[in-house]
Amino acid sequence: MFPFSFSPNKQFLPMLGLDISATSAKLVELGVRSDRRLVLERCAVVRLENTQSAEGSVDNFEQLASDIRRLIKKSRTKTKNVVMALPPTSVITKIISLPKAKSEQAFEVQVEQAATRFIPFPLDEVNLDYRVIGPSLANPQMLDVQLAASRREKVQDIQDLAEAAGLNLVILDVSSYASRAAMKRLVEEKYEPFSAVLVALVELGANTTSVRVMRNDEVLYDRDQPFGGEQLTQLIAEHYGLPFEEAETKKRSGELPPDYAAQVLAPFVENLSAEINRALQFFFANTAFRKIDALMLAGGSASLSGLQASIEKITHCPCFLANPFDGMLMSESVRLRNLKLQAPAFLTACGLALRRFSQ
Repeated sequence: MFPFSFSPNKQFLPMLGLDISATSAKLVELGVRSDRRLVLERCAVVRLENTQSAEGSVDNFEQLASDIRRLIKKSRTKTKNVVMALPPTSVITKIISLPKAKSEQAFEVQVEQAATRFIPFPLDEVNLDYRVIGPSLANPQMLDVQLAASRREKVQDIQDLAEAAGLNLVILDVSSYASRAAMKRLVEEKYEPFSAVLVALVELGANTTSVRVMRNDEVLYDRDQPFGGEQLTQLIAEHYGLPFEEAETKKRSGELPPDYAAQVLAPFVENLSAEINRALQFFFANTAFRKIDALMLAGGSASLSGLQASIEKITHCPCFLANPFDGMLMSESVRLRNLKLQAPAFLTACGLALRRFSQ
């Protein structure tokens, strides 16, 4: 498995996808029927209480472990195996070419030797993993290999957190890889052939908006902008003279004055759309591409009223909410209210849960 596996993974071994962001923790559990159709067995979300996990570091460990236990209880799952993720900023990735080897052990030695040239830390201070992509296009006698490495303390933090929450960490993924895996499944269902489709995935986090343009498995453009849902909360707090936490609570519940949509939300949506369009224009200016086939919105702010229409208007591109549960069967145990509206926030958690079915 790739990047970091901690025990042999039997195909279809029950596993949870657990995504911890700056403000919430989300859980997804997937099953599969005999006809290979995916089933959403469980999903749940809790807001983190006075803690956050940022840049791969776990802050307020005991509180975060308690929040995860609360999430597990809310979901009513009995599964203990879990897939979690580090942010891309905590993982060094590199694609290299290596000669074929006579044995797996010999090839691993080659990987470690090559890794010393690209990783700015001693190998005994990192967790290193790799996957073979396939024969190199430049030289079929060579294999393209993707390396992934992270500082051991970052990995240990997540392992300790899973253990404190009563879980068994089986795979530690990279959050951006997980969201891409979930998005790929959606695009494959919607477009044919998938390999020819150019898609922009826009993930709206609490503090950061990520714009990635992809074709097939290749990321052609990747840009993070310091603009997210907390900026809207701050605008609400300033406009109505509220403490930040109260403003966040009212934003989530919708309990805001009648002028909120026009005075606060609309300007924010306009600015956010302009930032996304600016990122796409930068992509067009630096590549041979002049349009994308679809833009998918994910993250906690993806369902903001008017955002989808605003982005379509300014980018002239079809815009969709990335519902990672599209095409899945729904278990009776799924009780999440307004699942369709909240689904885009579960893209990464769903991608992590999909690792259950990785070969």
